[in-house]
Amino acid sequence: MDNNDILIRLRYALDIKNTDMVEIFKLGGIEATKEEVLKMFMKSKDSYNNEADNDGDKWNIECNNFMLESFLNGLIIFKRGKQDPKPGQPEKPALSIKDNGSVNNVMLKKLKIALALKSEDMLDIFEEAGVIITKGELSALFRKKGHKHYKECGDRYARNFLKGLAIKYR
Repeated sequence: MDNNDILIRLRYALDIKNTDMVEIFKLGGIEATKEEVLKMFMKSKDSYNNEADNDGDKWNIECNNFMLESFLNGLIIFKRGKQDPKPGQPEKPALSIKDNGSVNNVMLKKLKIALALKSEDMLDIFEEAGVIITKGELSALFRKKGHKHYKECGDRYARNFLKGLAIKYR
């Protein structure tokens, strides 16, 4: 699952309007127009014409890790409000997404914050999508990379969590 897919599924699950998408990107520090946001959700025409080439879909605007994390940070501000940094804290947090393997883990963490979810709420959302996950497995997904109990969140978990969100919020 690539970053554009995550944006599309998030937008659907949380029923976010186009104007709100632009606002969320702005809150995350990225200036994007409504047209640019819409292009992130559309595949280019040549990816449809070349169906035999399945090594990756071509999006009109590719959403990179920086853009996705900025969107998720903006979603936190959009849902919970701006938080003033404490003394000695940097104005902007360092980027959490270091590589493509940690995208799903960071997405889960940031959605938990943005939607003010507790672990039990997240377990319920997974259950809505038909996935049974233990509290220990869930906490392993939230651990820092390099921790001995860290577990990489696979696309299956991420996809089913977004599916559960859509069931819960729509």
